[in-house]
Amino acid sequence: MHIVIMGCGRVGATLAQSLEERGHTVAVIDRDPTAFRRLGSRFGGRRVTGLGFDRDTLNEAGLQDAGAFAAVSSGDNSNIIAARVAREVFGVENVTARIYDPGRAEVYERLGIPTVATVRWTADQMLRRLLPAGAEPLWRDPSGGVQLSEVHVAAAWLGHTVSAFQERTGVRVAFMTRMGEAILPTARTVLQEGDLVHVMMYGDRVAEVEAACMLGPEEPR
Repeated sequence: MHIVIMGCGRVGATLAQSLEERGHTVAVIDRDPTAFRRLGSRFGGRRVTGLGFDRDTLNEAGLQDAGAFAAVSSGDNSNIIAARVAREVFGVENVTARIYDPGRAEVYERLGIPTVATVRWTADQMLRRLLPAGAEPLWRDPSGGVQLSEVHVAAAWLGHTVSAFQERTGVRVAFMTRMGEAILPTARTVLQEGDLVHVMMYGDRVAEVEAACMLGPEEPR
């Protein structure tokens, strides 16, 4: 697949290198030609100097033949304009924009432009490390209604099944990490010491879920 990236900062350069390593062809756009130094000498893709929402620049980058477009510059407005041009003018279906303002990210998600809200994601990651017993989300949908969280499970749950855990807490176990390896549990999987449990839940039930995880099962095994 040919992929066009707008923005050759650390994120854009890392993304370009990773995609090329996976066998894709890549074109990187940046208005500052010195930014391309981040790509390194081994990068074999196109380096296009210009504005990422300018049609001539996008044509030079080969967007007309691209299967995906990523707008990861440092400006929210530029990223959204470029993403909309890629989607609406060039007809690229797989378009993603990095957005710093989480409020804007929700708006653009509703307009059909997938976004990555950098500030919100970073804050969530910091909270997970500052409050390890909590349930700060690993991911949340744009509306904030549903989230994926790593929850702290009390020792009282050890030896009980995932099915019982889900029924008591009202969550859905998405996956677990056991001995450093991710597993997809079944209803009969038994919780063991050291398990990291990742669940899907409604965002307005976080406190209730945390309490149920700490309380343990109400009924004897």
